[in-house]
Amino acid sequence: MWELIGVLIMTGKNAIKLFEDNKIRTFWDENEEEWFFSIIDVIAVLTDSKNPRRYWSDLKNKMKSEEGSELYENIVQLKMPAADGKMRLTDVASTKQLLRLI
Repeated sequence: MWELIGVLIMTGKNAIKLFEDNKIRTFWDENEEEWFFSIIDVIAVLTDSKNPRRYWSDLKNKMKSEEGSELYENIVQLKMPAADGKMRLTDVASTKQLLRLI
């Protein structure tokens, strides 16, 4: 079983976790009492893909084409800090959703 364990670097709702020296952007939703993780960051850690954005784009297209893909319909976008320091929308998933993606 995969277990995402990291070191909290930033405080507050937005945080960056380290997993095997890779950063995974996270967000704590107080209402849902649940962590959300940047899907692209998780893909970068778990795959050998040179382009995790493209990997995620291809996977999204595959999920869209599958009739009744509940998983894709539950993916949301949140603003998270990008590499350039700006807050940008990125696809995020809860722990449960990530485990279904893997």
